[in-house]
Amino acid sequence: MKFYNWVIKYRLPLSIVLIIIGVVTNIYASFWPAFPAYLIGAVLIFGHFFIGPMRLIQEHMENGDVDGAVRVLDSIKYPNLLYKPIRSAYYTLKGQLAMMNQDFDTAESNMKKGLALGSPMQDAKGASLLQMGMIALQKGNLKQGEAYIRQALREGLPDADNAAAAYLQMCSIMMNKREFRAAKDFFRKAKAQKSNNPEIVKQVKEVEKYISRIPG
Repeated sequence: MKFYNWVIKYRLPLSIVLIIIGVVTNIYASFWPAFPAYLIGAVLIFGHFFIGPMRLIQEHMENGDVDGAVRVLDSIKYPNLLYKPIRSAYYTLKGQLAMMNQDFDTAESNMKKGLALGSPMQDAKGASLLQMGMIALQKGNLKQGEAYIRQALREGLPDADNAAAAYLQMCSIMMNKREFRAAKDFFRKAKAQKSNNPEIVKQVKEVEKYISRIPG
């Protein structure tokens, strides 16, 4: 696995070395002995520009190494050459990282690009829409935030944590709109997800303290 990651990281210089070896072999021998070096070099170049180092980014994200993920993303100089689903993931990750840095305008721009490209997984689309809703709410656009979160719930979310977060946000929006019956309904749905995320569990307990006292 480490060797594979090393190849991904250095495949462009490796491809150049292999093509040079192929040219030298071609000059001093013939084409066919040089062909394997040409072929492997071409495959590595293709992988570098059309697939990119997304596997390395995933590893950094799983390890909580945000700076490492940013460095790998910044190493992609020509994102428009990436295969379409991978390009979608690239912009989505850029949006997520920008959101973590509270750069909501950049986050929104990149998330929109990712959504426009589509996603091979339906629940990934739902998660992206939920994040777009969170961004809109952070920017004070409650109407747009509600629209995105409702769409995220319709598309489907990947796990109980995301679903609970979406229902809690809808509960909060309904409270602000003084639609108390709807707020209670969304709270029940959030609680029913039985999320184990500590932050969500804390939010559920806080809302539960006062929601039973409101009318509706």
